This record gives sequence, structure tokens and C-alpha cells, in this order.
Amino acid sequence: MEQVYDFAIVGAGVAGASLAAGLAGNGRVLLLEAEDRPGYHSTGRSAAFWTESYGGPGVQPLTTASGPFLQEHGFLAPRGALTLARGGEVAELERFAATFSSLGVRIERLHRAALDARLPGLAREWVAGVYEPDCCDIDVAGLHQHWLAEARTGGAELWCRGRLEQAQRKFGAWELTLEDGRTAGAAVLVNAAGAWADSVAAAAGVPAIGIQPYRRTVAQLRMGVPVPADLPLVLGIDELFYFKPEAGRLWLSPHDETPSEPCDAAPEELDVALAIDRFEHVVDWPIERIEHKWAGLRSFAPDRLPVYGFDPAAEGFFWFAGQGGFGIQTAPAAADVALRLLLGRAPGTVNPAPYLPIRFR
Repeated sequence: MEQVYDFAIVGAGVAGASLAAGLAGNGRVLLLEAEDRPGYHSTGRSAAFWTESYGGPGVQPLTTASGPFLQEHGFLAPRGALTLARGGEVAELERFAATFSSLGVRIERLHRAALDARLPGLAREWVAGVYEPDCCDIDVAGLHQHWLAEARTGGAELWCRGRLEQAQRKFGAWELTLEDGRTAGAAVLVNAAGAWADSVAAAAGVPAIGIQPYRRTVAQLRMGVPVPADLPLVLGIDELFYFKPEAGRLWLSPHDETPSEPCDAAPEELDVALAIDRFEHVVDWPIERIEHKWAGLRSFAPDRLPVYGFDPAAEGFFWFAGQGGFGIQTAPAAADVALRLLLGRAPGTVNPAPYLPIRFR
């Protein structure tokens, strides 16, 4: 082996970078990235927003606990989120509002007149909405670079083009072999590989959890009317669309979840067409052209909650995966939970119990 580390982290997106930053002062850290640069996949393709209701009640504690860090470090910009309902969906919208209000999320119920004030050109079928004033945009690139810089300052090493081929547990440590022949050793192997989480587990001889990647599509549209800069993030309670302004353009998604193998995801024309069709049933804004389109992978565990913790069936193997589409907005709290588990510290603000991998063993 070339070198021996206390922690080897597979994946240098926001998840891996946040852990590398936190662990760097607590031992020797190796951060492995399969691509030419960190953040090429999900992190670099995120239309991230911080919205406490996004991901459901099981994710909300992580999102809420992440807010102060993101705000204090300047990674949030006010946006607001508006969730719309048709006549037959009002009861579902009310359940949504009641659930998150009970968890301390600020919720405002809006009827048609208030909707028209926030979203001009709204189709008549949308009769009610819920507004979350605390929703913010996230500076994803800034957040990612912040943690990469902290990791580097703390002495963590980043190996790009470092795809893991095999990991074997011998004499209380992991022997790591990369595809290009490089080797390293580590006491703890952290699986922060996103869509490739089960593949990394397989390379280490650890049973899979069932982390499933799903493709999510986004298109950037040039509109035939000015896009209000203060337009909120707009979602449907039916989870069939969302859109938000971005530098004078509109980012639109059909809120798709298409099962995928781990890959360099690409948008499908059908998904873009579907997004536009759904958008045209929400507002009457003319679209001039599609300027850009992309897709990323969002990876979920079977119960759609993230997985943080040591695998009870594999010594020294730590899961930090299954973070779905909420991995950016929950990243500070997720890193805190994981660091406390890795370093044997007492739990912090968020109870780690719902996220431990033992629930799948």
C-alpha cells in the first residue's frame, strides 16, 4: 500500500466534502473522487433550494437544523415556496400544511386572490396554496467549495480519477485498490458515493442496502415575458412539477423520478416535453425557447430516509448515502450527525436513530 489513513471517503460531492472537512482535524483523511473533478454528478447539477417541507417529515429535522449554518455562512438567498392545489386536492394540501405546521415550519394558507397576487397568469383550476416564507435558494457551488477548502486546509488529500475497484478488510484496516492501480489503507471506509453507494458496498464485500438512483430533469427556459425576480419556488401538491426563476430565466422540472443505473445522467426529450406541457397548465406565460437542459441522479434508500452510520455487519464500513434530492439542504446537519457517529461523540441536535443502517440488517 502507498499510504495509510484514518478515514477514506468515497465520493467528493457535498456529502463527502462535508465529512472530509469535519474529519480533517481528527486524523489523516483521504477523499476519493472517481471523476476528473469533485461534484461532477448530483452536486454539480442541483437546482437546490432550502425548503423545510421538502423530503417529508422524516427529513425535516435535518433541513431545519441545517438552516442556521447555511444562513450564517452566506449560502442562502430568500426565495419563498408556493405549493398549489386544484379543487380536488385541497384536503391533501390541508394535510400537508397541518403536518409541517405541527413540526414548527412557518406556513401561510392562501386562497385564490392571494395566489393571483403572487403568481400572475395562474390557470383557474388552481384554487388554493400554501406559502413557506422561509424557503431559500442555496449557493451549492459556494457551499461545496467551502468544505473542499476546509478539508484541504485541514490536511485531507483529494485523489481525483480515483474510482474504487476493491476494498478488503485485513488486520483491522481496509486495503483499497483503485482502477488505475493506486492503493491505500484506511481504518474506516466511508461510503459517500451517491448513486454508486451500493456499488461501493459491493466492492468492499458489504451487503447492499438497496440505494436506488432516480433521474431528475431540469430545463432552462427563456420566457416571452419578464420572469419576476421575486417569484417563489412553485410546486404542485401532486408532485408533478416545480419551477423557479434563475438569473432572468426559468428553471422547470417535471419532478420526474425515473429509475436508473448509476451513470452520467442525460435528459430525455420526453421528460422535457412533459415538463413544458405541465407548466402550460399552470400559468399562461409564453415560452420563447429551451436554452439548456440537464439531468441528475437522486438516490434513495427503500424507506426514502438517508442512511448514516456504521454497518453492523461490516467492521469499519460507514454509510453516508441515500440522501435523495435533499442532500444539499440537509448537508450541514447530516455531516454533524455522521461526524458524531464516526468519532464516538454524543448526539447533537438531530437524533441519529431514524437514519442508522441497522434498520436494514
